[in-house]
Amino acid sequence: MNDKILPTTVVGSYPKPRWLNHLIREHSDSSLSDEVMESAYSDSIKAVVKDHELAGVDILWDGEMRREEMTSYFAEHINGFSIYGEVRVWGNNYYRKPSIVDELSYRDELTVSEYRNLRGLTEHDIKVPITGPYTIVDWSFNEHYRTKEDAVYALAEVINQELKALVAAGASFIQIDDPAIPTHVDELEIARNSVEIATKGVKAYTGLHICYGDYSKLYPQVLDFSVDQLDFELANKSFQDISIFREHDFTKDIGFGCVDVHTRRIESVDEIKGNIKKAFEIVEPKRVYVDPDCGLKLLSSQVSFQKLSNMCAAARELRGEL
Repeated sequence: MNDKILPTTVVGSYPKPRWLNHLIREHSDSSLSDEVMESAYSDSIKAVVKDHELAGVDILWDGEMRREEMTSYFAEHINGFSIYGEVRVWGNNYYRKPSIVDELSYRDELTVSEYRNLRGLTEHDIKVPITGPYTIVDWSFNEHYRTKEDAVYALAEVINQELKALVAAGASFIQIDDPAIPTHVDELEIARNSVEIATKGVKAYTGLHICYGDYSKLYPQVLDFSVDQLDFELANKSFQDISIFREHDFTKDIGFGCVDVHTRRIESVDEIKGNIKKAFEIVEPKRVYVDPDCGLKLLSSQVSFQKLSNMCAAARELRGEL
């Protein structure tokens, strides 16, 4: 893992270029070959890597250029899922909702090829984000298992196989994305068990990304999750959760969301430095990872790049002051 103090990273997504979205639509209409589409993905990922390296990001990901969203992308590669029509998420955003129609089992790799491709493009450290079993099940229909809990645990076993395959391929940092957890705090024990199953025997540094919701309803219980790092959306919530985290000893590393991905406003370097310093009220600096609140895909490339650049500059300046 990166041994730099205040390492900078991304949560996952990055804006897709317009030309890529155009080609994706053509490919879905069968007017573009798989070979051309794969070349387009490859070119867009190279551009993302260059953006992140120029911005100064220490731990990279590929911007999720191949992923349309975080649920059906994985479900369509797992036995037991069927993909239904589009449902509305918020505003005019939709996703194709999966349904569990049979026993869930591992069919083929989910993220290994993405990791290997990125490993061939950069010498930087890499973080691999994968949607957690609790969120995938929560955002899917269940037409097979007796209970939601049964479905979550079955999927966690599948994700465990993928995480082990990632480690075998060389991955050393894996992030489980579970934004659904704060929306069902009455099922926190199910979520905790699912992460434990998914990470069992996985010899890598693991993080859990959580956003939205009322963190006071899941803290300090979330400290019992079997991960090394907890990554939170904080800037969009004006860092109000700092007081919550101070109520108990924060025993994990923290991924500190210090840049708001829900606004086009570009925070200054000094503002972000002040944001990052708030993390030191919770843990010592060597346990802080610096990142945006969440994925950046809803912003423009220009805004996203400048936010990342300022974030990385803020972390560099703080390193020199500590």
